[in-house]
Amino acid sequence: MKNPLCWVILIGVAFLLIQQGLPVHSQGDSQSDNKVMDNITVRQGDTVSLSCGQGDLVTHSAWLNRSSIMYAGEDKWSVDSRVSLVTLNQDEFTIKIENVDMTDEGQYVCAVQTRSKATTTSVHVIVQVPPKITSLSKDLVVNEGSNVSLICAASGKPDPSVSWKIISPSAQSLPSEDEYLEIQSVSRQRAGTYECTAINDVATDIQTVELTVNYAPSVSEGKDVGVTLGQQGVLQCEADAVPSADFEWYRDDRRIFNSFDGIEIEDSGALSKLTFFNVSEGDYGNYTCVAMNKLGSANTSIVLFVVIEPTSSTLLQETTSTVLEQTGSESHTESEGPDAVQDGNSAARAALTSTCLLVLVALQLLLKF
Repeated sequence: MKNPLCWVILIGVAFLLIQQGLPVHSQGDSQSDNKVMDNITVRQGDTVSLSCGQGDLVTHSAWLNRSSIMYAGEDKWSVDSRVSLVTLNQDEFTIKIENVDMTDEGQYVCAVQTRSKATTTSVHVIVQVPPKITSLSKDLVVNEGSNVSLICAASGKPDPSVSWKIISPSAQSLPSEDEYLEIQSVSRQRAGTYECTAINDVATDIQTVELTVNYAPSVSEGKDVGVTLGQQGVLQCEADAVPSADFEWYRDDRRIFNSFDGIEIEDSGALSKLTFFNVSEGDYGNYTCVAMNKLGSANTSIVLFVVIEPTSSTLLQETTSTVLEQTGSESHTESEGPDAVQDGNSAARAALTSTCLLVLVALQLLLKF
């Protein structure tokens, strides 16, 4: 429908009055109605529909926003492609705005002209915006004992609330209800992944910060190792440190290098191994493991000692000694008591038992070797 020039002028006047917060009256008409609808709340990115009632006697109608005329009847005045006409008939006049943004928030007015009066219906559109973390501390590396300050700033509508928690190595909420998290004299136990959460009525935004705490090495107490001559022996040294420790091995004051005299050094993370593939007499003794990083060092001592493997002669001696002790014990037991009588038969039985046992031991040794 083509609108007369006077109606366009009337819309312009109404728009100016709306901007100034004044009631809208039709020129030359003593009666007008001004209605206020409930606020419409819409989320950013959604679609909002604006509707006002019509009547049989309506001659002209228009939708206006806070800065321009959007629709005058069927004629679209807005250049915004997101705005379109939905319904225009005797009952209603409805337009819609797609992909709503913050710039669409504000007052909208539907102006309706009849033969007898002008009616305006206003509604305020409120746009809710999901929270968005706009400023977040980068991953941080500090030395143990330093003061740490983390920041997490967020925007949104309504204003989001911000909270912090540490999620590794174990989840734990932190005493902070705003965008700043202060940690005084940080310890190695406070290292981990920190999670910032921004939340409002619309949605939630979550981002994380990695906090690394450097500290000097501490070394587990070394365990002495016994090895038989000619066999393989392994000395182990374990260190807790950030950054990871570098290892050095010493025999007395002499540093040992990898592949030195048949010795292999293997470092894997927090563990270092010193391996002797064929232990010789000269390998026995005291060894020192030193773990170091840029913050300090620690050491521990480990003794490689000899273990003597039993031979056939030592086995025979030990077995004979055991048999004799047992035989003597039996003989002594038989002769005890106030009425006990020692005779030749007891001595003979003891000697026979000893001989049999010695023969059995000799047979076992022969079968073994």
